[in-house]
Amino acid sequence: MREKWSSRSAFILAAIGSAVGLGNAWRFPGLAAKYGGGAFLFVYLIAMLVVGIPLLMMEISVARYTRQGAPGSMRAMNKKTEGIGWLAVSNGIGISIYYAAVFAWVILMFFMSYKFMGLTGDTEGASNLWATTIKTTGTTVGFTTISWPVVGCLLLAWVLCYVCIRNGTTTVGKVVKFTVSLPVICLLIMAVRGIMMPGAMSGFAKLFIPDWSALSNSNLWVDAIGQVFYSLSTSMAIMFAYGSFLDEETNIVVDTIIIAFSDMFISILAGIVMFTTMAGVGMLDNMSASGIATAFIIYPQAIVKISSSPVFNMIFAFIFYFCLITLAIDSLFSIIEGISTAVSDKFKLNKKKTTLTICIIEGVISLIYVTGAGLAVLDIVDYFINSYTLIITGVLEMIAAGWFFKTTKILDELNRNTNKFKMPYWWFIPSIKIVSPLILIGLFVWNIYNLFKGGGIYGAADGYTLRANIIFGWIVALLILCSGFIVKGIVRIKKAHGFTEDERTWDDLKK
Repeated sequence: MREKWSSRSAFILAAIGSAVGLGNAWRFPGLAAKYGGGAFLFVYLIAMLVVGIPLLMMEISVARYTRQGAPGSMRAMNKKTEGIGWLAVSNGIGISIYYAAVFAWVILMFFMSYKFMGLTGDTEGASNLWATTIKTTGTTVGFTTISWPVVGCLLLAWVLCYVCIRNGTTTVGKVVKFTVSLPVICLLIMAVRGIMMPGAMSGFAKLFIPDWSALSNSNLWVDAIGQVFYSLSTSMAIMFAYGSFLDEETNIVVDTIIIAFSDMFISILAGIVMFTTMAGVGMLDNMSASGIATAFIIYPQAIVKISSSPVFNMIFAFIFYFCLITLAIDSLFSIIEGISTAVSDKFKLNKKKTTLTICIIEGVISLIYVTGAGLAVLDIVDYFINSYTLIITGVLEMIAAGWFFKTTKILDELNRNTNKFKMPYWWFIPSIKIVSPLILIGLFVWNIYNLFKGGGIYGAADGYTLRANIIFGWIVALLILCSGFIVKGIVRIKKAHGFTEDERTWDDLKK
């Protein structure tokens, strides 16, 4: 019998925890600062309504009906589209491996927060604290340099991840009660402190007062749509897995809207923290859309200037990095849950053992990020997955649901338990079939344009060698795109030894 969420709140909190991650805390405020504050929020809201919510609803509702992870859900709609589900799983594998490294860096900074007590006013020392400890070379040639403190934190990150999901929905449901509520409490504490700082109102003004002229900047639209797409954890198998554990009586429409707007609320709350704090210390113009730079270089500079009290600054640092830990942990274990669900469903494996095996294998691979070249490798891998394979997966998911399946069946499943508010046909169907695919295709084309504009095949960032971009960019992307064929080959081999796969379609699964 398939596991289920213990309660409606357990699912909602788990989905919010998955959606709300480090990107909400550092990338969202940076993009808002870059693109006219309120103008970016306006486009972000439109993108949430047009692209984010319909895609999220589609993944969850299909998974609830099929009781399968991403590959099984896609296969149920059309046998030829199972590979799209493995694309989503492979995205999750690539992301979780480097996300664990970032999580390890956050844990490291939490443990080192006591050092802020001796850095009051020393912005240069604060900005160097992280880079010095992880021993980054800034290039892909520093593989022989290893930061042992980061190794220890990376091991802790994977242990925490496994402990949180070792018993599936049972442990996840218990953990998310804390990992979702604690970062909100931390953000509220930091927001109160930020608002009390002199000059905080200028931060509020920059965040919420729109610079409407920014709407003419095409990059604003691209980044706002991208932030929604990445933030909601779609196209990486998570929501398929979580949806497959839902009770038959779940009101998916209402729950999805709660999840999406909770994600947006926490992003704005993080924005208030960042804008008021940076304004209060006179660094409002120093904000960056780079999450790594914000969390580990820029914000530490702000922390040492928050007050003249070394103890207060140290406590504030502990709170900030504890907040990031709670944001990171549920995002990481949610991705692993999506991968584990897909693999155990397909090959009829023990879920707990599958989860442990995945954590061990990915943990070994993630050691590449504890070397001096780790940051450079992460930059390249992150760029290629987020700019290409994630978007391709999202487009293919919607094309499969909109053009290779009767989309009204998904809408019927979506509205099955909804009385007061139903997802309208005019909102859901056009979004899945036409609007969202076109928008994401446009986003993909724009990324390709910037790729060749910025240096051709070099890709991720100028300065990295062609060899590095081929190995960690193009080859990783190619492996993800070929993942469906790889799994198909494995299944063919296993069938020769007596394995039988589940070939039921949507109609076969009728209640």
